[in-house]
Amino acid sequence: MLNKLATTTLGAGCFWCIEAVFQNLKGVQSVASGYTGGQIENPTYEEISTGTTGHAEVAQIKFDPEMISFEDLLYVFWRTHDPTTLNRQGADVGTQYRSAIFFDSEEQKEIAEKSKAKTDASDLWPEPIVTEISQLDKFYKAEEYHQDYYKLNSNQPYCRLVIDPKIRKLKKDFADRLKT
Repeated sequence: MLNKLATTTLGAGCFWCIEAVFQNLKGVQSVASGYTGGQIENPTYEEISTGTTGHAEVAQIKFDPEMISFEDLLYVFWRTHDPTTLNRQGADVGTQYRSAIFFDSEEQKEIAEKSKAKTDASDLWPEPIVTEISQLDKFYKAEEYHQDYYKLNSNQPYCRLVIDPKIRKLKKDFADRLKT
């Protein structure tokens, strides 16, 4: 019998980065790049890129909670992006690049709030964490050319400059949690 999969939706800047990181973790079954948290239905990349729709670029992660817990996903989340910069990750600036956890249950909300407080109280980041924790409303899957972007475009300049360092850090810091 197959284990029941759980879902979480995370924003940590560009969705190509989030997708590339979480696709590598044991227990993660799938990752889809998309949009959530905005005011219009069925947004396009061009629309959300304006920063006026309220949507965040996110990755929706389906995972086996018997192989990797939501807490473990958040542990990696806090360590693979900067959750202290409001509406920004590196050179990517705008509300669409905000750090966010979009929960789909009260249990996830409680876990996310505790994880954020624990991480904020640690010495991991010198500045306060500004990550939004909000109820997931609707997830809109991004256009097909955004799916598996890093796997399909790893030689593109953005991938080499921005995503490669995240993957190197992931391999160094989380080797025991990676798929073989």
